[in-house]
Amino acid sequence: MSNILILNGTQPYEGAPGKLNASLTEQARSILTDLGHEVRITTVADGYDPKTEVDAHLWADTILMQFPVNWMGVPWPFKKYMDEVYTSAMDGRFADGDGRTSDAPKQNYGMGGKLNTKKYMLSVTFNAPKEAFDNKAEPFFAGSSVDDLMRPLHLTAKFIGLQPLPTFTVFDVMKNPTIETDFNRFEAHLKNAFTEVETVAA
Repeated sequence: MSNILILNGTQPYEGAPGKLNASLTEQARSILTDLGHEVRITTVADGYDPKTEVDAHLWADTILMQFPVNWMGVPWPFKKYMDEVYTSAMDGRFADGDGRTSDAPKQNYGMGGKLNTKKYMLSVTFNAPKEAFDNKAEPFFAGSSVDDLMRPLHLTAKFIGLQPLPTFTVFDVMKNPTIETDFNRFEAHLKNAFTEVETVAA
């Protein structure tokens, strides 16, 4: 089986203590462990050591990033985590520069990642309803998908060489939650994604 690092990037605050993302993190740990995978969890808000986190990424075959979408992006502690951990490994462990060479200084920016054999998955929660996405009639996202909105994070992962697995999304968590259904969907999503990972690896 494989090694999986789960990053719980929640920033708890009054009115939103992070219970849903903590529960999804625990569900992922339980399901993936039952499937035979080795799982480690980092809860970013509890603190972390950048060196230990670099080592955890190098150990992992897949990084599962679990977080609520705050103001159209990742919570600030999770962005700080990436700034510190990923930058500290730009010495050839996560990336060998930005992909450009002195022979071609205008080409291949962002293609210096070293984690090309590893995968990642985004698992995100929204206050927004599902109907706000992929619908040009809705004026805010104007037809954009969840992955369109998460493009900066996908590009961050690509910069260090990670390969994507399908994104999982929980919608409308504050005004119209469907928690039981969401947990059932998450279980199916994980089993499908990580069965495919093992099949490809074999």
